Amino acid sequence: MGGYLGSHLNQVDEKGRVTLPAAFRKGSEGASFVLIQVHPDALTLYPSEAWEEVEKRMRDHLRRAPQRRLEFLALTARAQEVTPDKQGRILISERLRSAIDLGGEALLIGALDKIEIWSPSKFEEIVEASPGDLGDVAGRLFA
Repeated sequence: MGGYLGSHLNQVDEKGRVTLPAAFRKGSEGASFVLIQVHPDALTLYPSEAWEEVEKRMRDHLRRAPQRRLEFLALTARAQEVTPDKQGRILISERLRSAIDLGGEALLIGALDKIEIWSPSKFEEIVEASPGDLGDVAGRLFA
């Protein structure tokens, strides 16, 4: 599967479902995802193969730092496995929607190997406050 790129503004319906853009569903029909709040302002949607890599890194980290167990449990306790329905919708639990103040609209942003889900207003607020200059690494990344 190729990476996820672009951003899409979609409605969150009364049941808490949001439709994944067709570009984000391409090649993953019937596949499951893991939805988790890794960052305070957004949810992260990992396709199963990318989540397997995250799980491996988490297990490795816990072997080296078992004292982090409760922090990892708190993180994974709020995660949910989601599978898009026939219309490409995923259900976002009330707990996760509330955690990022997600209302009637969701901004879905391609983040290479995963998708981030933001409240549109929160994303604009954070982007405007960020310097957003890749000058120090642009030459290495986009050569």
